[in-house]
Amino acid sequence: MLKICCENVRKTVPLVHNITNYVTVNDVANVLLACGGSPIMSDEPEDVTDITSICSALNINIGTLHKTSIEAMLKAGKKSNELGHPVLLDPVGAGASALRTNTAVKLMKELKLTVIRGNISEIKTLALGSGTTKGVDADVADKVTDENLDDSIRFVKNFAKESGTIVAVTGAIDLVSDGEKCYVIRNGRPEMGQITGTGCQLSGMMTAFVAANPDNRLEAAAAAVCMMGLAGEIGWSRMTEGDGNSTYRNRIIDAIYNMDGETLEKGAKYEVR
Repeated sequence: MLKICCENVRKTVPLVHNITNYVTVNDVANVLLACGGSPIMSDEPEDVTDITSICSALNINIGTLHKTSIEAMLKAGKKSNELGHPVLLDPVGAGASALRTNTAVKLMKELKLTVIRGNISEIKTLALGSGTTKGVDADVADKVTDENLDDSIRFVKNFAKESGTIVAVTGAIDLVSDGEKCYVIRNGRPEMGQITGTGCQLSGMMTAFVAANPDNRLEAAAAAVCMMGLAGEIGWSRMTEGDGNSTYRNRIIDAIYNMDGETLEKGAKYEVR
């Protein structure tokens, strides 16, 4: 199924509207091109309704918020909902400030989201901020490990079920769930954390995968996570003396560009729980 999800992106070339942060906007565009999608960037409130109307999906990233971009996110999201397009929310830094937390919760409440993708701390903040989890769920640690894996899976499944979305938690161990099934993914390299924006890139790519696979959105989201992690492994294996994090970023994008469905299927490390 991962192979088919990958091939469908390259076959359909989904146009993805990104309202993303200015730290990683260029990398998000390049990763989308590398995986077979097509990017368009717009965060001007007067522009976003028209732009999102011609796209297949919307990627919302709150990494560098300002008042006009928040207005744009809501307008674009509501238009996407009206058109039945998938919407992904990347709640970057939710929990770090009141503005980020409140904005993420507002987007959750006012928009029908298809996917929420973030690290465990961001997802916990949303779960607590939106009042959808109680009791033991609030005690999930801020890092998914083999020791707390069962509790983490339970938490992610519960939040996915309560929020009506696919929830993707990324870290050393990645979890992707629709509330019923949970993909436990172990691709990637710790060195990926030394590059700014691998998570933002993944959100853009995941939006394209979900758009290209409307009947298998959980599998598509999991396939995108596997592809990014596998690209990190392949990219790292090609590093040479004198290479640094800038080269590593480029090698990851190149690995995505050159990856086909068969390579993804063969290299993906996951189990379904």
